[in-house]
Amino acid sequence: MRQGWRWFGPDAPVTLDDVRQTGATNIVSALHQIPIGRAWTESEVRERQALIETTPAGRSPLTWSVVESIPIPDAVKRTGGKAKAEIEAWIASLEAVAACGIKIICYNFMPVVDWTRTELDFVTATGATAMRFDHERFAAFDLFVLKRPGAENDYSDEDRLRAKTVFDEMPEAEMAEITRIITSALPGSTTEPMTVPGFRERLAAYSGVDASRFRQHLIEFLEAVTPAAEARGVKLTLHPDDPPRPLFGLPRIASTADDYAALFDAVPSQSNGMCFCTGSLGVRADNDLPAIARRFASRIHFTHLRATTREGDGRSFHESAHLDGDVDMVAVLKELVTEDRRRSPENTIVFRSDHGHRLLDDLNKTVTPGYPSIGRLRGLAELRGILHALDAKPN
Repeated sequence: MRQGWRWFGPDAPVTLDDVRQTGATNIVSALHQIPIGRAWTESEVRERQALIETTPAGRSPLTWSVVESIPIPDAVKRTGGKAKAEIEAWIASLEAVAACGIKIICYNFMPVVDWTRTELDFVTATGATAMRFDHERFAAFDLFVLKRPGAENDYSDEDRLRAKTVFDEMPEAEMAEITRIITSALPGSTTEPMTVPGFRERLAAYSGVDASRFRQHLIEFLEAVTPAAEARGVKLTLHPDDPPRPLFGLPRIASTADDYAALFDAVPSQSNGMCFCTGSLGVRADNDLPAIARRFASRIHFTHLRATTREGDGRSFHESAHLDGDVDMVAVLKELVTEDRRRSPENTIVFRSDHGHRLLDDLNKTVTPGYPSIGRLRGLAELRGILHALDAKPN
């Protein structure tokens, strides 16, 4: 298995020399500066690739192995195959990446919002901070700040009463921060933070798009782009929904093993694969992660290894240290190593430690939410230790 590290580019607080010091060898990155929907050019990809792979004298080499992500425009998610121009631009980006020898592309198909949290610096028992999703705070925002039409139908009487209490008791500045977190641009995105009215408009654009139709839109996208990927030896890896359940009345269709099975049945090409994110899938107690890894082993080309801890009835959760929480990381890695040993060296699985805790010196630095250097280094070291114990030295 190849040790990856997500790097957000030359302006990121974590440098390439920082990455080398972690022991990671494979870079996971993207052209975040390019607006969503505009095709990447081969020269732009090569320029970034040269920055990553030109090794200073005496330094360890790095390889750009995974593109995370080429964002899928909203029009594709809302209209599927009708968004022909947007899909053609996405294929052009894929072709530019493939021409540079990068063979794994990660993407997601979550509508309007990507990964969603209510806190970015939840203080854990150690004093380190983690990202957290609090269901009651989320409901308070949805019902009483966003005031989404029909939102009350998505919550029980008890949920609504509790959300009202939370909203009434929460300081205005705290709710403003939750609003900012939910509506802000995500790491790697070029979009600006959405206003609350703008957010409502984006949600309204999905009126009538239920889970069945939304899945069909993804299938139409895959039917269009997979032949290009297959012809160029590229593996497409769909990231799970985060959290793996509907939000804001919007459908989510990459949350369970059955969701992925439906997509693989519809588009059976081996280029149609998955990004196996243990943190996203692990939020659901009914997701058996080792079983999912075993079932879809040949489809897993890229994996995010992190852990989450479910709170209360499981609807709230926070990011855990990589070997803590509700994910049996040893069992997961046993399955991934078994699959990895079947493969040729150039096709081995790329993994990266994901969403580390903010700790030590990173508490006093500006960091990309979810991506502090020290917490991810701790996670990578722990994962590397498991791999050594399994007699599977990572490269």
